[in-house]
Amino acid sequence: MSRIFLLSCNVTTEPYPVYPLGMAVIASALQGAGHQVQQFDYLASGRSEEKLREALRGFAPDFVCLSLRNIDNVDSFASERAWYLGLARAQVALIREVTEAPLIVGGPAFSIMPGEILSYIGADFGVAGEGEKAVCDLIEALGRGEDPPRIVSGNAAPLSGEQMVSPLYDQELIDFYVGESGMVNLQTKRGCPHNCSYCTYPALEGNLFRVREPKAVVDDIERIQRDHGAASFFFTDSVFNDAAGHYLLVAEELIRRRTKVRWCGFFRPQGLGRPEISLLKASGLYAVELGTDAASDTTLRALNKGFTFADVLAVNEACVAEELPCSHFIMFGGPGETLETVDEGLANIARLKHAVVFAFSGIRILPGTDLHAQAVREGVLEASAPLLMPSYYFSPGLDPEAMNARILASFQGRRDRIFPPSDGQEKMAVMHRFGYRGILWDKLISYRSAGKKA
Repeated sequence: MSRIFLLSCNVTTEPYPVYPLGMAVIASALQGAGHQVQQFDYLASGRSEEKLREALRGFAPDFVCLSLRNIDNVDSFASERAWYLGLARAQVALIREVTEAPLIVGGPAFSIMPGEILSYIGADFGVAGEGEKAVCDLIEALGRGEDPPRIVSGNAAPLSGEQMVSPLYDQELIDFYVGESGMVNLQTKRGCPHNCSYCTYPALEGNLFRVREPKAVVDDIERIQRDHGAASFFFTDSVFNDAAGHYLLVAEELIRRRTKVRWCGFFRPQGLGRPEISLLKASGLYAVELGTDAASDTTLRALNKGFTFADVLAVNEACVAEELPCSHFIMFGGPGETLETVDEGLANIARLKHAVVFAFSGIRILPGTDLHAQAVREGVLEASAPLLMPSYYFSPGLDPEAMNARILASFQGRRDRIFPPSDGQEKMAVMHRFGYRGILWDKLISYRSAGKKA
């Protein structure tokens, strides 16, 4: 069996530092196949090149696996420094200085543009899509002296929920991320059946939900609590509240086993009423992050969201009734946006009580999405335009500067309205310096003057 060094290349801390769950899952799969593994997180190392060199020399790997989580931070206001592939390329060069071991790259960022990224960063092989089985098969093929393709796909035969391995967490990394963000990541399902025009989730994980057994999810939570001392979690599912109700079974299992846990996740603002939120809160849910994405029915339809702003208001009101902090992530400037829809959207946002709103200007264009095809049709982007560096969609005819000015004016003086995204990072940094840990935006909401809801 082989010695395999795994490197998480991620260094972004926006909106908060995130445990490298993908690396932990691959490490678990490789260890389960009999390999010896070592996990190294570049962010947790203090971004230290010397510590990376020392770890590589000490471990003397037969293979090195790189995990790429982000291409950039999808913020049109950000500088070029928020583009992360240059760092990954430099890490590959550093690894080449220390070892001749073959380099394999994977992760969600890589899977979006595998050919372009493999060529740019200079790794030897890549795994696009689901990695547990594909990376084990690739390493076994290389160990037998075979000549596999440079890029292999893990999506040809998606794993069932029962086949998904539990992550192999590392205590040093747990300590770092709990210290920085107060929480550890976990998945209850993969895939997404929704077809939002800008999104890559269905291409990366499949267009159906593949759910893990609630018992297995809670087993993982209790194991992490017992073995690593972590008690707060973030569920990284593309959408936690699936229409079939698997998410409620997870909550019920947590309640049945009296598992003391605090958790948060990504939710779709539809079909989530007060009874569901009450149950989730009883299981440990302390805040909700909503993928609202647009603020008017016109722009919601244009993004193919499949819900209306009335649905958004209903979910927000249910959260208020249960005094549960919620946040909305909203992108302005997308398909169908005009200054009139901007004004309508800002008026709608003003109706979202006791909620934090994060607003973004423009939408990052990613290959293979409906938004990419629309941008080409409308002449926003050339069909052959490279997308490794960020390109943003703004509705043709819209004046982005006028739009941004309207958003800034509407949000002025509101600590619970965040625009541009860097404003949120500044607020979070202040709270972090005062010792707060977690998602932090929930601290911007107070129910002290709201009164008890009926």
